[in-house]
Amino acid sequence: MENNKNKARKLTTASGKPFAENENSMSAGARGELLLQDFILHEKMAHFNRERIPERVVHAKGTGAFGTLTITHDITKYTKAKIFSKIGKQTKLLLRFSTVGGEKGSADTERDPRGFAIKFYTEDGNWDLVGNNTPVFFIKDPKKFGDFIHTQKRDPRTNCKSPTMMWDFWSLNPESLHQVMILMSDRGTPYGYRHMDGFGSHTFSMINAANEKVWVKFHFKNLQGIKNFTNDDAAAMKGIDPDFAQRDLVEAIDKKDFPKWAMKIQVMTQEQAKDFKFNPFDLTKVWPHGDFPLIDVGVLELNEVPKNYFAQVEQSAFAPAHVVDGISYSPDKMLQGRLLSYPDAHRYRLGANYEQIPVNKCPYMVANYQRDGAMRVDGNGEDSPNYFPNSFDDIYADQSYKEPAVVLNSNIADWYDRNGEGDNDHYTQPGLLFNKAMNDYDRHNLVSNIVGAMSGISGPKKDLIINRQLCHFFRADAKLGMAVAQGLGVNVDAVMSEMKHEALPA
Repeated sequence: MENNKNKARKLTTASGKPFAENENSMSAGARGELLLQDFILHEKMAHFNRERIPERVVHAKGTGAFGTLTITHDITKYTKAKIFSKIGKQTKLLLRFSTVGGEKGSADTERDPRGFAIKFYTEDGNWDLVGNNTPVFFIKDPKKFGDFIHTQKRDPRTNCKSPTMMWDFWSLNPESLHQVMILMSDRGTPYGYRHMDGFGSHTFSMINAANEKVWVKFHFKNLQGIKNFTNDDAAAMKGIDPDFAQRDLVEAIDKKDFPKWAMKIQVMTQEQAKDFKFNPFDLTKVWPHGDFPLIDVGVLELNEVPKNYFAQVEQSAFAPAHVVDGISYSPDKMLQGRLLSYPDAHRYRLGANYEQIPVNKCPYMVANYQRDGAMRVDGNGEDSPNYFPNSFDDIYADQSYKEPAVVLNSNIADWYDRNGEGDNDHYTQPGLLFNKAMNDYDRHNLVSNIVGAMSGISGPKKDLIINRQLCHFFRADAKLGMAVAQGLGVNVDAVMSEMKHEALPA
């Protein structure tokens, strides 16, 4: 067979079919829902979900604790979800924290986003709110997820982490700039898990008793106070105690110093979403608090260490597809992709019956016609019918739980450019983060951390990657770009010339 290693080749599916769209998912309109027929999206995500065994592909190292959510404010005008039905209502939950890119043996203080996944055990089923400690993410289309995570893992030749891969990807995807700046700040190295905020990150929807829908974002503001490691302190702690965050959480709960978070929401009406200045379903953007203030909901408290880590944390499985009556999805493309990929990943890692594992099992009634599969442990329906409808059992579809119809914003299905006109401002919010949200100390550490991380870029494309990324920093804020360029010893005139003459990637 002829060696094609050094020849240009068409991009194909695993079966050899050439295809043209590898970055944008097919959707019903530029900002609409994704379509099931986009086979390339499913093939990429399904293969990606099966790349590692047995640990999680991402969020491999983590810790968790049980606790409660206590409702302190009435939000029933927004949602009929029973978990929010009355002030004082208490719901048991499991919260799993994690690093994102590291393996199970990695250090807790690595520079990385932190997973913030909550399983609420409600009487209408389990609700999984699967987010991070940041309100945004690096990408906005799920077709890019596997490619992004590959850059955070190990180089296929050296089997080492590669700053060149990371910065090459980020420099080619300016939509990542907002999250990159958060990651490179001291927020990228939180002091354990008790001193950071949590976010649902995606836009979700709430539906009230009158079937009125609003868009919503979930926030969890920690009540212990924000506390971060500096880069040097985080590096030192890796050698002192690589399990620092795990140990810190367990010891705090054992001492009955129960960590708490204030649960809050932002609400946007459908009319506001239509006329808003940017795509409200874009995961690389935040909703300004001045326009959409935080609304108090309740208090989340962690007060019980799992009795067995493997049984109750390692085997826990969270999926944003798991919502309950009164809470639903949105056209957020990253959320739409996760609806498919997360349950698929769990079925691969834990088996088709992963929701029968006690930590994942709904403690209330479960009734369906799923049967068989590996590790079936609940009697498998015994002698009851395994089909629907039938003349023998009393299981019925309760129409009161039917959601209102979804109105699609377009009937033209295509592979829309995720960074098309109106969705291509990657610099305003990172600029506000640098100028408004950070103080001088934060800005100094951000620049220092960026310079340290980018100094690891190597190889024949080094200057290209560095200058490309510097262009993004200059577009966000000239002072930021100048400081990073000076720290790297880069000729600023050359970068400015490149900004004038070369188009940046969208």
